[in-house]
Amino acid sequence: MQLSSGFAAPEYQAVRDLFDSFLRDDPQYSAQLAAYRSGTKVLDLSGGPRLAADSITGTYSCSKGAGAFVIALLVQDGLLDLDRTVAHYWPEFAAHGKDTITVREALSHRAGLLGVEGGFALSEFTTADAAGKLAASPPLWRPGSTFGYHALTIGIIMEELCRRVAGSTLQELYASRIRLPFGVDFFLGLPAEQEPRYRDVLYTVDPGQPWLDPMGIEGLNGNAAVSMVMELPNQRVIREHGMSSAGGVGSAEGLARLYAAATTGLEGRPAFLSPETIRTMSEEQVWGLDRASGLDNAFAVVFMKPHPSRNFGSHRAFGHEGASAALGFADPAYDLAFGYVPGTQEEGRTPGRAHRLAHAARQAAASTDRATAPVPTRE
Repeated sequence: MQLSSGFAAPEYQAVRDLFDSFLRDDPQYSAQLAAYRSGTKVLDLSGGPRLAADSITGTYSCSKGAGAFVIALLVQDGLLDLDRTVAHYWPEFAAHGKDTITVREALSHRAGLLGVEGGFALSEFTTADAAGKLAASPPLWRPGSTFGYHALTIGIIMEELCRRVAGSTLQELYASRIRLPFGVDFFLGLPAEQEPRYRDVLYTVDPGQPWLDPMGIEGLNGNAAVSMVMELPNQRVIREHGMSSAGGVGSAEGLARLYAAATTGLEGRPAFLSPETIRTMSEEQVWGLDRASGLDNAFAVVFMKPHPSRNFGSHRAFGHEGASAALGFADPAYDLAFGYVPGTQEEGRTPGRAHRLAHAARQAAASTDRATAPVPTRE
């Protein structure tokens, strides 16, 4: 019995069956799932009480993937060199010994700029004022000596680099060069007319959670005027301005279409990134114990890379997971683009539903390859 609504290509029925099993096991579970293979849609499903096919919701750090594609276009256009210093483009960034930090280092979480003392106002994140505060701050560690997830500030860095080298905001570039031309149902800056589609992300608050020291590593990393990062996309000001670190809003189909448009192209239209740019942006830069979270992590340029605790794809895959366990990625080994968006915060990383569905989608793609491979003949 199928509980989900939507489309699944016959070769991906096992993925739908797994999705339906989650719906069957938990009547409160609600999510969207989508995938493209070689630019053709093979999955577009929704189910549960909270998310319909046309719903959109917050995806938290999946937003970083959308921002990273704008950075990739600037690299591809020759406007941004990953091995130049950030200060070459943004001279004020050189304060407090940050003059040697390269764009590559800053965008792979090595700058030591997790936040600023006093934090940022919600309306400030996407502004040059926020960039000015960050540029004037000393790093928390010797730049390049380690890495730690810049949960919110990596968006400020990406956005200021766009202003400096392209003269436009990251959000404007994303809309004009990616979202609108390719019909991507994922927004960095949600227009007012799209608000009726938005559904708040539900999450559980532990009343026994200890006090979060605003001057501690975790406090600096959640450097926003909210009690916890999970609140962010449920705030209209965040959705409206579309902070590229955590303010993206969209559907699973939008996430999958975004990664397909970048890597395989869509419906006969070529990809907006070259294979060389994809290799450059998806090459792993760091792996190991994350200074900010204390967990193992692996990053390319902005994008997350698969590793045993976040095993969403092949060694060639790249993408980003969000705090709700939303997930978007491309896996060039299978010409696969994948999107998953839950309606309620759930467990992420490898044990989570998103990763189980991603595994099933890759298995279906691999099985399709075997089924269509030519049969060798004897001479």
